[in-house]
Amino acid sequence: MSPESTGQNEHHLTVYRRGFRTWRGNRPFWAGLFTMVGGLPIAYFPYANMHLGNVTLAMSTTAGAGSLIIGVLLVTLGLTMWFHSIVRVFAGVAAILLALISIPIANIGGFIIGFLLSLIGGALSIAWAPGTAKEAPEYDGHAAPAPLAAAPDATELGQGPHDTAEAPRGPLLSKAAAEADGGRHRAG
Repeated sequence: MSPESTGQNEHHLTVYRRGFRTWRGNRPFWAGLFTMVGGLPIAYFPYANMHLGNVTLAMSTTAGAGSLIIGVLLVTLGLTMWFHSIVRVFAGVAAILLALISIPIANIGGFIIGFLLSLIGGALSIAWAPGTAKEAPEYDGHAAPAPLAAAPDATELGQGPHDTAEAPRGPLLSKAAAEADGGRHRAG
């Protein structure tokens, strides 16, 4: 291995984590996750049975099919937010409407859990906006030039009006440069 080769010693998990971070940053990730997780209890609770000792408690309602449809649609909208972020506003509005509809249809919106998660996911999707890449300032290897207002006048350098054509632009010369110049310019 040579010191010029890069990336050879990186662990695979680090590479995948960086790739996932980049993927996650380019889409409304948390909005999609909240919406999908919110759709699961809405679709699950109408078909679930809870066992308390020897007693089985069925939580099914007459609108079990409606609950399943709402839950599946919320999971689909969450995936849409992830993989087609261009329609994020539509998906967010649809997620909020489905969350509101789930209150009377799906056991009070999946016992409020699915309702709140879907509502937050829809709101995050509407609020999310793609970021813009910041342009890095170009660096040419030299310090930034001094502003024109900070440039010294010829009279500040101790020169007369007859030497104004040779007045240096920018900050005062260093002592070494002034000595090498024969003392024509005052050192700063």
